[in-house]
Amino acid sequence: MTGAVPAGTSTGRSRGRAGDRTPGRAGGRSSPGRVVDADGFRRTLAVHAAGVVVITAQSDGIPAGLTATSFSSVSLDPPLASFYVDRASTTWPRPSAADHFAVNVLASDQAELAARFARKDVDRFAAPTRWRPGPLGAPLLRDVSAHLICLPHETVDVGDHIIVVGLVAEAGVHGGGSPLLYHQGRFGRFIAHP
Repeated sequence: MTGAVPAGTSTGRSRGRAGDRTPGRAGGRSSPGRVVDADGFRRTLAVHAAGVVVITAQSDGIPAGLTATSFSSVSLDPPLASFYVDRASTTWPRPSAADHFAVNVLASDQAELAARFARKDVDRFAAPTRWRPGPLGAPLLRDVSAHLICLPHETVDVGDHIIVVGLVAEAGVHGGGSPLLYHQGRFGRFIAHP
């Protein structure tokens, strides 16, 4: 194993209900004595294509949003969805204070929108971003493939990230187009086999 570091060196805090979070433990079992280093892990995961979403919310009347590639369904009953956010994110504090958030599933032609919401020091909601307030107030981006409106359900600190789980209050599909994907550090589109 190249670039391994000792297991259990994380100083991450945990909260929530899920599983054993003792450093060096995985689901109550001992983990291997070594783990892959961050760069090796990042390079390996880069070969996995991921869908791209923009998480939006409004707190104190100010819209906020960020790009995420970690979005996933969690449960159908109750309907739960999740994403991960870096604890060091300077954007996350505002959405985390909101009473709900929206997940905007980007279409394949929205790479620039994804890049805009990943940038720092830019007004992400200024033109050319097109959006409208959703039924509960969270910004809904225009021309996305789908959206979900979620109520905060649970957050769990894990390693250097926070897992955010939302209870889905509303979901809508806005077209059957191709999704935006992120692979090998670049945005791209899905092409189905014939």
